Amino acid sequence: MTDQAATARAHPNIAFIKYWGNRDEVLRLPANSSLSMNLGELHTTTTVQFDPSLAKDELSLKGKAAEPGQTARVSQFLDLVRQMAGSNTFARVESENNFPSGAGIASSSSAFAALALAASAAVGLTLDEQALSQLARRGSGSASRSVPGGFVEWRAADRDEDSYAFSIAPAEHWALTDCIAIVSEQHKSTGSTQGHSLAATSPLQAARVQGAEQRLELCRAAIMNKDFAAFAQVVELDCHLMHAVMMTSQPGLHYWLPASVAVMQAVRDWRSAGIPVCYTLDAGPNIHVLCPVEVADRVTRQLQEIDGVLRVLGSGPGGPARLVTQANRIE
Repeated sequence: MTDQAATARAHPNIAFIKYWGNRDEVLRLPANSSLSMNLGELHTTTTVQFDPSLAKDELSLKGKAAEPGQTARVSQFLDLVRQMAGSNTFARVESENNFPSGAGIASSSSAFAALALAASAAVGLTLDEQALSQLARRGSGSASRSVPGGFVEWRAADRDEDSYAFSIAPAEHWALTDCIAIVSEQHKSTGSTQGHSLAATSPLQAARVQGAEQRLELCRAAIMNKDFAAFAQVVELDCHLMHAVMMTSQPGLHYWLPASVAVMQAVRDWRSAGIPVCYTLDAGPNIHVLCPVEVADRVTRQLQEIDGVLRVLGSGPGGPARLVTQANRIE
């Protein structure tokens, strides 16, 4: 009997042009295209072992058994992999992050990118980057962007096979640093999956989506030209638009905490004083403060002085999802 296992590692990503809302909830086809950067210092490591002796899929997170809802979501994703491979064998999944989960640092992006790679490798599939990105998207939309490396664009489309992510520039293209101001490590009460389904209830979503392509073009050009001023302007605008949609959904989603607002105000003040810095937030209270690597230490020190900031995580651009180990063991 062959017992197959593989371990993969993937980085979360921070979206500069946001993904919020789907045109197809089942396939997770996004309402608009998006643009992001992988975070090289943060990662999820996942091992998948298909074992014929198992009666059901098992999931552990940081060595502890996962909640039933989490296991069900992973099992549903593994069903896609099994269907692709023509297999009906259940799997044991072990996963851990080196950063907080469910707090607006895109933990699902790295989790499902790593799971897609580890599971497909363990079951014997050989998927190219495009196919792997498409597969990861089915678990978490933003996971499609954690498969390629560096600065990544995810194209919106009406068909499953046309919506995938690809690199527009490698990690070494631009030495940006994401100084993540952690103001809460609590798991958010409304997760992104549920939030995406509420996006269309906001009267602002249609306008946000309509202008997304233009903002993406501006952001892509700013990245390619390493134009921080242009980058800062479009990144903060896109962030504000997404959170305006969240706040005006039915029911409204309010992720910001007082410390979140304090950091945003401080960043604007620092930029007015000549420091190249800007911010963005995903679906959570923690703030991603972006700056060139040359000022990252100064920005980190100043963030740590703000009341309510628990700690600051720092990361430059990261590479693609990759296999750490792969083993086929004979029993």
